[in-house]
Amino acid sequence: MSRKKSSSVSILLADDHDVVRKGVSAMLETQQGWHVCAEAASGKEAVRLAAELRPRIAVIDLEMPELGGLQATRRITKETPETEVLIFTMHDSELLMREVLFAGARGFVLKAEGGHKLIEGIATVIDHRPYFSGHASESLLKSFLNLYRGIDERRALTHRETEIVQLLAMGKSNKEAAVALGISVKTIETHRAAIMRKLRLRSTADLVRYAVREHIIKA
Repeated sequence: MSRKKSSSVSILLADDHDVVRKGVSAMLETQQGWHVCAEAASGKEAVRLAAELRPRIAVIDLEMPELGGLQATRRITKETPETEVLIFTMHDSELLMREVLFAGARGFVLKAEGGHKLIEGIATVIDHRPYFSGHASESLLKSFLNLYRGIDERRALTHRETEIVQLLAMGKSNKEAAVALGISVKTIETHRAAIMRKLRLRSTADLVRYAVREHIIKA
């Protein structure tokens, strides 16, 4: 749902929880010169509203229906490059830190760290500077160190594989995942086989457990 109001800084807020959206929206509206120009309850809606309204900032949750936050971020940064994306989520796994960076997000704030961190993050991203809140910075540093120490590199997933894991673990069929990512079913099947082999998984249930453990999806 979109709103109209002139403002120096327009913000798109995307979260599938109505209570969270309303609370965050009310908080952001108290900041001078900021305005929540639209709210989205799904990743697909967030991409559409970003293309339509061209907001200065898009605050995106990672876990949303129709299109996940990672996929939405990739599309927004590609199709609406003037919009800076800040991820606002409850998860801080090392894998997610890497993925949001590669997806083009400029900031990452954990919901547990409170609204003041979100405000601080948005203010930083407005100035075209990256922002990662305290716990997120620690996880990102740990991920960086692990990568260069060679820990578990053989099992590291590519960005595309992570997207596919998320969709499949959410219960999407190969065909539905293919449609969501704009690739062929055959390509999904090839990636799926590679993922199962790389992670040494035997079943879809194993894949779901992996996705939950790595905070790719909610339990």
